[in-house]
Amino acid sequence: MEGAFPNRAEAGRLLGLKLSKYAGRDDVIVLGLPRGGVPVAYEVAQALRVPLDVFIVRKLGVPGFEELAVGAIASGGVRVLNEDVARALPNADEIIESVTAKETAELQRREQSYRDGRPAPELRDKTIILIDDGLATGATMRAAVKALRQRGAAKIVVAVPVGPPDTCREFEDEADEVVCASEPEFFQAVGQYYEDFSQTSDDEVRDLLTRAAQRG
Repeated sequence: MEGAFPNRAEAGRLLGLKLSKYAGRDDVIVLGLPRGGVPVAYEVAQALRVPLDVFIVRKLGVPGFEELAVGAIASGGVRVLNEDVARALPNADEIIESVTAKETAELQRREQSYRDGRPAPELRDKTIILIDDGLATGATMRAAVKALRQRGAAKIVVAVPVGPPDTCREFEDEADEVVCASEPEFFQAVGQYYEDFSQTSDDEVRDLLTRAAQRG
């Protein structure tokens, strides 16, 4: 496709140029949404010479209708609920608690696996640059922004290589700043805009975080 990024790393390098005003600041941290957002975030953190970490969000899918999200949980024990869906569920409290328990276990497994024993960073009063490899509906990113607000972030910058214009605009009401490097008019899926959109593995995420920590 015309104007596609060769891969996530190259997309991250381009995005880093658009975020250059944050370079070298000691109050800034780059957070990648795993898995696909981490290779992009790694290049941005490199370019800006700031720390890199992950911010894990797990969707709370309704049992039997997993695509329907009743909410999401995020790193740091934060839960965001979709009140409209919750109201429509019979036994909503039981369902939400059960799904939360299951997804919390997976979130904690990923945090331990990705960080390899390193402590989670302090996010209160920080400027957070929150990165994914693209926005489609923006549901995961929206949950992450809400969770970071609850964690006391001073400023939240949502930054992605590509997203549909209307979704990028919507985030202007939720984040303090939005950087969508490319906003194609006829957007269908994030993967369209990458020549190589192969899945990022847990091992790659671990490797990039380890390299960033050693460099830091």
